[in-house]
Amino acid sequence: MRIGQGIDVHAFSVDEGRALWLGLVQVPDAPGLKGHSDADVATHALCDALLGAANLGDLGRHFPDADPTYRDAPSRRLLEATLVLVREEGFRVMSADVTIVAESPRLATFLPAMSSALSDVVGTTVSVKATTTEGLGALGRGEGIGASAVVLLEET
Repeated sequence: MRIGQGIDVHAFSVDEGRALWLGLVQVPDAPGLKGHSDADVATHALCDALLGAANLGDLGRHFPDADPTYRDAPSRRLLEATLVLVREEGFRVMSADVTIVAESPRLATFLPAMSSALSDVVGTTVSVKATTTEGLGALGRGEGIGASAVVLLEET
């Protein structure tokens, strides 16, 4: 068994046309996040946790922001590719848990859809929850959104 942890943070984008994607779900009526891909911090944190547990480095190593192939890439594609790498190393995902840190938008109504979307791709239950920083720090000032994830892998 292997445990992995992942963390990702992105600032809000000044591009008013950029969509907010979290946990493979588009959150309407909210500013998007700045990033090379779709900047889905929840899915990126999950990918980093998966890669870390399999001792495969991090997201930037496999999908560098200098590579135009990943410009505006949907994080579903990154997650699917990450799962291929993890499986090629001889592991399967047993459990995953994601926490999104955001002052706004309020995410409670979107969390079940995020859990469902991530679980469908990963092949096991992915728990998704959200919290705030009670106004503390850059995330508390509403400058962006962060996420952390933990996974448990088992050798196949």
